[in-house]
Amino acid sequence: MDSKGRKIIVCDNGTGFVKCGYAGANFPAHIFPSIVGRPIIRAVNKIGDIDVKDVLNMPDLMVGDEASKLRSMLEISYPMQNGIVRNWEDMCHVWDYTFGKEKMNINPKECKILLTEPPMNPITNREKMIEVMFEKYGFAGIVSFVKECFQIPDGRVIKVGGERFAAPEALFQPHLINVEAQGIAELVFSTIQAADIDIRSELYKHIVLSGGSTMYPGLPSRLEREIKQLYLQRVLKNDTTKLNKFKIKIEDSPRRKDMVFMGGAVLAEITKDRDSVWITREEYEEKGLSVLKKLGSYES
Repeated sequence: MDSKGRKIIVCDNGTGFVKCGYAGANFPAHIFPSIVGRPIIRAVNKIGDIDVKDVLNMPDLMVGDEASKLRSMLEISYPMQNGIVRNWEDMCHVWDYTFGKEKMNINPKECKILLTEPPMNPITNREKMIEVMFEKYGFAGIVSFVKECFQIPDGRVIKVGGERFAAPEALFQPHLINVEAQGIAELVFSTIQAADIDIRSELYKHIVLSGGSTMYPGLPSRLEREIKQLYLQRVLKNDTTKLNKFKIKIEDSPRRKDMVFMGGAVLAEITKDRDSVWITREEYEEKGLSVLKKLGSYES
């Protein structure tokens, strides 16, 4: 809680899963699929005089764990795509489920909330998210931090062959899925090389893996090997005698799947009483969406 006795909620809204809990916590209190389901069998479908949906005793709308259990009987909607909200109506259903008795069971007016958002989140989406949190739920304060995206859950049982290797391989060779971009190893290498020469050696020794997509077995060692090879070719000009001086360290915590939430929980805890960080409901009511300037990187 902050100095005024308000609970600090952390909510990591992923494309596949929502992870929510409290500031300072080591783990999310709840993890559930970020999905909304509606019965494929509609109320108008009848067998004789019998309403089929009534027999199934199925509600018109299901969210999260409840929707996941009956997904074969539901039309499933993913409110978020690539970490960005695309369906606000269904996203509000997910948040109702998150803050309601099913999960967090809180009174938002007595809480502050830290929200995660993807890199390059459109300004209109950030505005809408802040607007919903204040006007629909009435949170006392809001802060938002950039995160990376999470993996998309499948939910189906299928037989796979080489695809199970080709999918993660696309992280290193994007051209396999017709994407013209650098692979993860080359991207890390080029990013560090673009930094000031005085700090490059420290950056190579502090590479941190985070998120569900880094959980593939062997990914840390593959990444380290490829970065070393790039350094040998492009910096050392294939002079292997100098390679032993090159130090690289990749942090691959076994809990890295939850690292975005964990980082948010730590940030929320250490900033809970720093008014310069949070947008308050009073500031929003006074300044409207222009208050987003307080979070930085905002252009109206």
